[in-house]
Amino acid sequence: MSDNTGAPLGAPWAQQPSPVPPPRPREPPPEPEKPKKRPLRAVLLAVGLVVLLGLVGVAVGHYAWGPKTPPAPAKVVSAPPPPFDVAAAVAKVSPAVVNIDVELGLEGGGAAGTGIVLSPDGLVLTNNHVVEGATAMHVTDVGNGHGYDATVLGYDRSHDIALLKLAGASGLATATLGDSNAVRVGDGVVAIGNAGGVGGPPSASPGRITRLGRQVTAADEVTGATETLHDLIQVDADVQSGDSGGPLADPRGRVIGVDTAANAGYVFDEGLRPHEGFAIPIAQAADIAQRIRDGKASDTVHIGPSAFLGLTVVDAGNGSGALIKSLVAGGPAAKLGLKANLLVVGIDDKPVTSATALIAVLDTHHPGDRLRVTVAGQGGKTATVTLVPASGPIG
Repeated sequence: MSDNTGAPLGAPWAQQPSPVPPPRPREPPPEPEKPKKRPLRAVLLAVGLVVLLGLVGVAVGHYAWGPKTPPAPAKVVSAPPPPFDVAAAVAKVSPAVVNIDVELGLEGGGAAGTGIVLSPDGLVLTNNHVVEGATAMHVTDVGNGHGYDATVLGYDRSHDIALLKLAGASGLATATLGDSNAVRVGDGVVAIGNAGGVGGPPSASPGRITRLGRQVTAADEVTGATETLHDLIQVDADVQSGDSGGPLADPRGRVIGVDTAANAGYVFDEGLRPHEGFAIPIAQAADIAQRIRDGKASDTVHIGPSAFLGLTVVDAGNGSGALIKSLVAGGPAAKLGLKANLLVVGIDDKPVTSATALIAVLDTHHPGDRLRVTVAGQGGKTATVTLVPASGPIG
């Protein structure tokens, strides 16, 4: 991967960054003045909940995460991590970290997360769930202390990756990317991020890799939509809310993963320990980022603005469609006369069997596309209307 000057995205920084304050201790943050959704996936196997944005740009859902069975065969290590200079690793990575603050205009709230600088002109890697639902974003670069407005170039919902572009950025310190294919169970790591969403210098939590190749599945308890992440790195570092999108680094300060989820303090029979976290391997994340940068859309990679219908849906059950629960006043669906309790059963020539299927279809479309939307009412009668999505919140 390279920036538009030809410099590798994972190359050492071209210039000496400004001094970065030492990492702040991981303490419970003070309550913010107004509520924030602080993105972090909570892995609770069965009962835990975390608020994330849901469908069609507006719905808010609760996701319960858990490793699929059978669990990955990797052995859980109980030995302490090999000693390494945590402060030195953090000092190398921190200048390439950004704090992300997101406005959720339709929800009347905000969110906070972390990102990793990939290029001097402001390409930033983060989680899709950090920016999902965003109507505006402000990013603060830790390396130079400057703030920037940001836009989302594209995202891959199924792998929880998004690529941002900072407006007017230049000369930023960039992260050195490591080889996530070479990591092993027992390797020392440090998770770095905007823990608690409080901003300022990033906090850091050392630990070790406890398992590899983990798979977790999310089910939205409001909409029924599901999502599965594969081949995750499991660590016993204390990954916290707000760390999402931040770097998981090795002892040499090379980024080997993108923090995306955490256990919320429960102990389970499948080897999941209290306060363990999960990270997307950097090889996978960097490949997706490059495809977004190259404008190569696919069934999972969405490029550019999101198609916004202005409605919320839930699974109707039995593969019968996506049930409309509410509509945004003045949105495309409301203007067309669609109503709550109608079933969306098709878009163009593609059947819509669930809320998840509707998300997948919309991720292949953009504002201004003319969509033939088939809806079904009571009694099973169907009608097809032409709906033109607007540009709306991310995802």
